[in-house]
Amino acid sequence: MTKRASRQMRPVFLGIDTGGTYTDAVLWAETDGSLHGPTRGEVLAKAKALTTRHDLAIGISGAVDAVLQQAGTRPDAIKLVSMSTTLATNALVEGQGGRVALVMIGFSEADLARDGLRTALGTDPVVFCRGGHDVYGNTAGLNLSPLEVSLPELSSSVSGFAVCGYFATRNPAHELAAVKLIRDRTGLPATASHELTSKLGGPRRALTTLLNARLISMIDRLVAATEGFLKKRGIAAPLMVVRGDGALVSAAFARQRPIETILSGPAASLVGACYLTGFDNAVVSDIGGTTTDVAVLENGRPRLDLEGATVGGLRTMVEAVAMHTFGLGGDSEVTLEDGGLSPKILLGPRRLVPLALAGMTHGDAVRSELERQMRSPNPGRLDGRCAVRTGVPDRLAAGLSPGEAKLYEVIGSVAVPLDRLLSSNAQGATLDRLVARGLVQIAGFTPSDAAHVLGKQTNWDPVAARLGAELFARKRDGRGQPIAASPEALSERTLLTLTRLSAEIILETAFSEDGLNGAATVADALVQRAVDGYPGIARLSVALDRPVIGIGASAPLHYAGLAALIGNDCVVPEDTDVANALGAVVGQVRVSAEAHVSQPTEGLFRLAAGGRVRDFPDEASAIAAADADARATVAEYAREAGTDAAEINVATEFRVSTVEGQRMFVEAKLVAVALGRPRIAA
Repeated sequence: MTKRASRQMRPVFLGIDTGGTYTDAVLWAETDGSLHGPTRGEVLAKAKALTTRHDLAIGISGAVDAVLQQAGTRPDAIKLVSMSTTLATNALVEGQGGRVALVMIGFSEADLARDGLRTALGTDPVVFCRGGHDVYGNTAGLNLSPLEVSLPELSSSVSGFAVCGYFATRNPAHELAAVKLIRDRTGLPATASHELTSKLGGPRRALTTLLNARLISMIDRLVAATEGFLKKRGIAAPLMVVRGDGALVSAAFARQRPIETILSGPAASLVGACYLTGFDNAVVSDIGGTTTDVAVLENGRPRLDLEGATVGGLRTMVEAVAMHTFGLGGDSEVTLEDGGLSPKILLGPRRLVPLALAGMTHGDAVRSELERQMRSPNPGRLDGRCAVRTGVPDRLAAGLSPGEAKLYEVIGSVAVPLDRLLSSNAQGATLDRLVARGLVQIAGFTPSDAAHVLGKQTNWDPVAARLGAELFARKRDGRGQPIAASPEALSERTLLTLTRLSAEIILETAFSEDGLNGAATVADALVQRAVDGYPGIARLSVALDRPVIGIGASAPLHYAGLAALIGNDCVVPEDTDVANALGAVVGQVRVSAEAHVSQPTEGLFRLAAGGRVRDFPDEASAIAAADADARATVAEYAREAGTDAAEINVATEFRVSTVEGQRMFVEAKLVAVALGRPRIAA
C-alpha cells in the first residue's frame, strides 16, 4: 500500500483560520485519538491565501484548494472541518461592527455610564422599557410600548437588536417577549442577554449582548461563505468553530453566539502552540496583521479569564483564555509622535491595508498616485494614504448620515488617495466613522511595507512599499529635517520598533498575570532601563521565568531579536505560520450550563434554570431538580455544539448562613460541564 493510500484511510481533518490579512488552511491526519480529542497525527499540507473581506469564500477556497492539491486528498476523505477566526476580535479592537439597537428593560439612562456601556454604544440607538425582575425572579410590570413605537424607524436603520432585562438571568420572560416582538415586526436578528451568560451585572451583560449583536452579520457571512465553499467542493463533513476558550462548537451554535468567538484565533493558536512545542509552561505570543495576542501556559493548560474576556478595552462576560490583546501587528498603522525634536515611531492600534498589498491589488491606481505625491517638492499631511471600500453588502451601510453617505458614494472599489478625497478636517472625521463601521479601509505605510523595502518579505508589491517609505521618510521632525535619511533607514527603524513593542507587551502581560498594573509597570523608567540594558552604575535586568513561544507567519522576522529583551528564550516552532488552523483541529467540544436555587421566603425554594422558573417546598427536591435540569440543558447544548458522546460533570456551590446555631440556606449554584469529541462524518 502506498503512503498516500495509507493516509487516505486515516481520519483527515481540515483546519481553517480566517484572519484579518490571511486565511490559513491545514490538513491533519489523525493517527491516535481519545475521548477528549486527537492526541497524535501529522500535518499533510498547509497553505495561505489573502482574506477577501468582500467575499470571504474567495480566500477560503484559495487556501483549502491549495492544501487539497498538495496532499492529493479526496474531499470525501475529510471527516471534520474546524475553523478559527480573528475577525470578531479584530472588529472589537478596531471599533467595528454593524449598527444595532440596544433595548434595556428595567434599566435607566444612568446605567449606561457603567462598565463602558455608553462608550461601546457610541451613536447606536437605545430604547428603555419599563419591566424587569428582582433577584428572586419576581416580575415588575412590563411595558414594551416605547419599543413598539421605535420599531418602524429602527427596522430600516439597524442590522440587529440587543435585548437586556433587569435580572433576566433569574427570569428571562421579559427578554423573550421583547425578542418575539422584534422578530415578528422586523425579521431582524435579536440577541437576548440570558442566552449568552448566567452572570449578574446588568450593564456588563448589556455590553456583551450589544457586541454580540454587532458581530452576528460578520460571523454569519463567514460561516455561510465556508459552508457554501465546502458544499461546492463536495466536502460533507461537519463544520466546527473555535470558541474563545479554545473549545469547539458547531457552526450553527457560533452563528447564534458570535461573541463567544472573540479570541477564537488566539485560543486556537494557544492550543496549537502547546501541541507543537510540548511545553507545559510558557508565554505564547501570536503576532498577526492586526493584533498580537499574549497568554500564559501553566502546567500544560492555558490560564482562563473567569471574569470575562477583555478586548479593545471592553470587559465582556465571555469566559475565554486569559488573553491579552494588543493592537500591534505587521499591518499596524505607522505614525509619528506629536511634537518633540526627534519624534518616535508609533505603531497601531489601527490596521491599515499595507501599500504593498494595495499596489498588488490595485496596480497603477496606487503606484501612479504615490509617484505623483513624490513629485511634489514638499511632503503632504495625507501622502501615502488611500481609501477603498471593504465590499460588504449595501444593507450594512444602513443608517449613514448625509455626510457619511456622500463620502461613501465617492469611495469606490478602486483605491482613492486621501489628498484628493478629503477637503477638510471634518471630512477626515467622517472617513474615520466609515472605517469604524467596517465599510471602508485605509491603505498606508505599515511594518509589512518596511519588510518589503528591506527584502525580508516579497509576496506583495515592493515598488509601492518603497514609494510609501520614501513619502513617510520625507516627513519633518521638530527641527524641520526629514525623519529618516532613506527608505531603508525608516524601514529598519520601523521593524526595530515593532520588536521592541512586542517585548513590552509580553512583559506587560507577565506583570498583569503577577497581579500588577501591567501597563504602568512596564512604562516605569526602571523597567525601561532594564529592557534597554542601560549601562549605568546601578544596573538592572528583567527576565521572564519561562520561554516565549512565537506564533504567526511573521514571528520568525519580528521575534528574531526578542530573546535579549525578555531575558529568556524565544522559540518559533515549525508550522508556526498555521498554528491557529492546526489548533482548530486538535480541540474538543466543551459547553456548560448553570442552575440557580434561591429561597425568596422561608420554606420556598425557587429554581431558575433552562429559561424556566419553578418553586419547590424543600431544599433537597429543588437541588435534585436543579441537578437534573443542568444535566439535561448541558446535554442539549453539547448536541447543538456538535458532540454525541459528551462526559458530563456537575459542581454544586452552596451559600449558607448560621442563625442561632441552625443552618440557613441562602442560595446554590450548580454548573454542569459537558466535554467530548466533535461529531465527525461517517
